[in-house]
Amino acid sequence: MRIASLIRACAAPALLVVALTNGICIPISSADPGERSRIVDVRSDSDRDITLSVYSAAMSRTFSVTVQRAADDSVPRPTLYLLTGVSGGVDGTQWGRKSDALQFLRDKNVNVVSPIGGPFSYYTDWRNDDPLLGRNKWKTFLTAELPPLIDEHFDTNGKNAIAGLSMSGASAFALAAAAPGLYASAASYSGCVQTSDPIGQSLVRIVVEFWGGANTQNMWGPPGDPMWAANDPFVHAANLRGMALYISTGTGLPGEYDVYGGPYSIPGPAGFANQLTVGGVIEVATDYCSRNLKTRLDQLGIAAHYNFRPTGTHTWGYWQDDFKDSWPVLAGPLGIR
Repeated sequence: MRIASLIRACAAPALLVVALTNGICIPISSADPGERSRIVDVRSDSDRDITLSVYSAAMSRTFSVTVQRAADDSVPRPTLYLLTGVSGGVDGTQWGRKSDALQFLRDKNVNVVSPIGGPFSYYTDWRNDDPLLGRNKWKTFLTAELPPLIDEHFDTNGKNAIAGLSMSGASAFALAAAAPGLYASAASYSGCVQTSDPIGQSLVRIVVEFWGGANTQNMWGPPGDPMWAANDPFVHAANLRGMALYISTGTGLPGEYDVYGGPYSIPGPAGFANQLTVGGVIEVATDYCSRNLKTRLDQLGIAAHYNFRPTGTHTWGYWQDDFKDSWPVLAGPLGIR
């Protein structure tokens, strides 16, 4: 489409400034965005890669959201919400930088959406603002605020999938269980998908308090508070019925990507030792949680695809492989061959 045609197609009210980004017309607010969630800025990174600045009314903050548009966007396409790990991607630890997942998806007819933000938050709605992490209402953002904006401005077909690793592996299933019908498929890679039992609570506290310096009482209250169970995908596994599900984890034993100096090795002797010890212990916990969820889903008669690897620590090499292995499961309900 020519630029002149784009300008006519993007005619907007006087209060809106229109961003023409690779053929997409996105209204940009010129006023205080506090009234509602909206896109407030757009940056074109390449012919198909866009970074949005999205204002969340629930959190009263603006976050970056990266979008890789579908290979062929001549017709409406589905959307994959791809969540990152404990840092929320703010330190650059993102799928596109730590793996070849986005390159793998480059020729697929799916929009790939990744929010940047929410470190140590478990992408959930916190009970209270936290002195360090501030206001976290990520469940609201990812189920009620962001999807309508993506659907409106990227001409999607309304079919969605969600996937996450480590911290966000649990979040992907918790969000899917909390919003039945929003996602057609979901995947967890090395996620502890049982967050309210003693082991799950311990892992959550390690992530939020020990690593994040925040307070889990501001998140879901003290241990045993009903909010822990209310946000546990294991407890609400029945809500996953009808979705295509993929669950993977290692056992914590060193595997093919746990090689000193290898491409997925944490640099230096201390880093590699941390990968084997801390990364190994975390993977033992995620293996425990994932197998418990399998037992629960089996009891409910809910089918899922499981990839319980005999080895592997908490490392990107395995998540890259698991993502590719999960793609047919994620893609099927989206209508992608």
